Amino acid sequence: MIGVIGEALIDLKVEHEDAGHPVAHPGGSPMNVAVTLGRLGSEVAFLGRVSGDAFGELLRSHLAESEVDPRWIVDADEPTSLAIVSVDAGGSASYAFHVDGTADWQWRSAELPRSPGLDAVHAGSLALALDPGSTVVEQWLADLSADTTISLDPNVRPALLDDREAYRERLKRWLEFAAIVKVSDEDLEWIWPGTDPADLAAEWIAKGRKLVVITRGGEGAQVWVGGESFAVPAAPVDMVDTVGAGDSFSGALLDWLDRNGRLRPEGLEGLTADEARDAVGFAAKVAAITCSRAGANPPYRSEL
Repeated sequence: MIGVIGEALIDLKVEHEDAGHPVAHPGGSPMNVAVTLGRLGSEVAFLGRVSGDAFGELLRSHLAESEVDPRWIVDADEPTSLAIVSVDAGGSASYAFHVDGTADWQWRSAELPRSPGLDAVHAGSLALALDPGSTVVEQWLADLSADTTISLDPNVRPALLDDREAYRERLKRWLEFAAIVKVSDEDLEWIWPGTDPADLAAEWIAKGRKLVVITRGGEGAQVWVGGESFAVPAAPVDMVDTVGAGDSFSGALLDWLDRNGRLRPEGLEGLTADEARDAVGFAAKVAAITCSRAGANPPYRSEL
């Protein structure tokens, strides 16, 4: 089973041409990854703090409908976090957040399972970056990393990260225990302005990361595995919006690795360049389908 830890929030989507009628969509980067895995048929459990309010019930239903195991969901007293998603005429999304005192960031050590027996855990985005719970999640992942593959997508949200240098130092710690790193070129430009992404990726591989993927939107992705680096083109898409596309990419990447025996630490160690190319190509296809729909709505395997 694959675990995904992090936030499950509500995206209130505001369309460029109809701003007076926002629509509520289940969202949150980690939850989107879990939903992608569930819809693709992987065994996946979501580790999140979910409110008992009306939006929290919507999130639980969304996870259940996507075949995500709820065994480690924490029943939180706090309200659901909200993200206001503004979509421009070209389909690109920007975000504003309402997160003060909400459920996702209040992790306590006792709420996380000890030795859960997971093959891999995916993490990133806000629950790994926002206090007070971020240090609890970080330590839990570091403890698991000795015998569990940790997958990381920073998925930076600058609106909630005032101190770039402090975030950069956190990310350096996460990179010490992550075996798989997927990150967008836009995120890297915010974290390390003006630094060549290829230099960063090569450094991470040299320090022990097994697979690094830098996504570049419509220009595809650049992949580093072992001593090789290569590009994988983006899949064709009839664009509606980009909401959840990167999360679908991450989920599909993990699904491919799992199905092909390359997700657990011993399997990932033997990942070849040809296998990585196929995995990233599959992830790009799933992300493209998500871009062809409104909101974070990844495909089921039957739709592929």
